[in-house]
Amino acid sequence: MAAFSRVGAFLKNAWNKEPVVTVSAGIGILAIAFPFISPYTKYSSLYNEVVPFTYPVPVRDDGNMPDIPSHPCDKVGPTLDWLKKL
Repeated sequence: MAAFSRVGAFLKNAWNKEPVVTVSAGIGILAIAFPFISPYTKYSSLYNEVVPFTYPVPVRDDGNMPDIPSHPCDKVGPTLDWLKKL
């Protein structure tokens, strides 16, 4: 309990003598601590675990793959027409 009273006395003395330095030190401490207590850090780390580092490359047709379009922009394969009919 004595440690808290010492810290409180130090902060009161520092605020009375140099309020600008005390505020800037407080902002600096918050800037260091904020990433560890921020929920954004938690969720961004979860997203980074899920997203792959390498993405699949479109496969080009060599003549033996009838189900794969010869170019990625070709309109071959399943469509979303069923969605329009809802």
